[in-house]
Amino acid sequence: MEHNANRQDTVVPELGIAKRINGGAPILSREMVPYDADCIFNAGVAFYRGEFVMVFRNDHEFDGKGSFARCDLGVARSSDGIRFTVADRPFLFATDFNDPEIRRVYDPRLTVIEDELYMCFAVDTRHGVCGGIARIRDFSADTLEEKLEILNITTPDNRNLALFPGKIGGRYVRLERPFPVYSRGKDRFDIWISYSPDLRYWGDSKLLLAVEDVPFANDKIGPGAPPLLTDKGWLVLFHAVDRDDARGKNGWEERWTKRYYAGAMLLDRDDPTKVLGVTKEPLLSPVTDCELKEGYRTHVVFPGGFLPCRDDPADALIYYGASDTVECAARVNIDELIAACE
Repeated sequence: MEHNANRQDTVVPELGIAKRINGGAPILSREMVPYDADCIFNAGVAFYRGEFVMVFRNDHEFDGKGSFARCDLGVARSSDGIRFTVADRPFLFATDFNDPEIRRVYDPRLTVIEDELYMCFAVDTRHGVCGGIARIRDFSADTLEEKLEILNITTPDNRNLALFPGKIGGRYVRLERPFPVYSRGKDRFDIWISYSPDLRYWGDSKLLLAVEDVPFANDKIGPGAPPLLTDKGWLVLFHAVDRDDARGKNGWEERWTKRYYAGAMLLDRDDPTKVLGVTKEPLLSPVTDCELKEGYRTHVVFPGGFLPCRDDPADALIYYGASDTVECAARVNIDELIAACE
């Protein structure tokens, strides 16, 4: 596809197979949070021990220019995956780590492995951005040791970790997105895959999907939600970014020139380094008011959760952040999504 100044206001049409819940209205927003909150987005969601559990990012205390003074992770629960109730206090702060090197913890992803709940998350440090993996011990605890068992923190610069929900060939598997600015020369960030015997030590890494493999991206791509196992293979949602510097002010900042889409790919069931197919168009494009016109950074959809529907396992729920401001949901038929990838 062409990327030039004449198309800065053109949104790439989506596949049309994902149906937004509640007409695209947010399922979680700042008004539903019983403590200080501005932007509620990029949540991880899992069905864990009989209920839907959501861990969401909360940015607040906007400086009026481009950043927030505070960021924490909150928890919400639901019996149906749509109507969530938020806990009365945040779950995790960067200060919980008691480490002056760690400045911010955000963008959680949840995966259930053998009846244990694991969380991947991004970590901003004073010397670069890292990805973390932890086993969640207790949402209501007070100390970090009671809340989490930290299993792995990557070296800079890496982020967008997503765990597969079980071992493949006797090893754990994760998706990740390194930031090779020096070698690539600019924003050209791709999706990689790595393996581990114990969730702590990772290697055998390999490029999985590159920016140039996605027709609706020209800037970067990255893992979204943890993969979903189907009869045809692993379905993976990813985010894809189209950047056009001719775009101007799109949100609260003075300048925001990127547009985020959600795409999907299908990986081999036994060897997930094999990509069987990628959607040629976005699964979700920013088209509703809260995705396109309202919020901190508009023109953004960012998938973070992907689960089978409880009422009909032929369908799946997609959870995504909209405009870096609210959390929304959509529903898609799994077979239709597989066909779109193939």
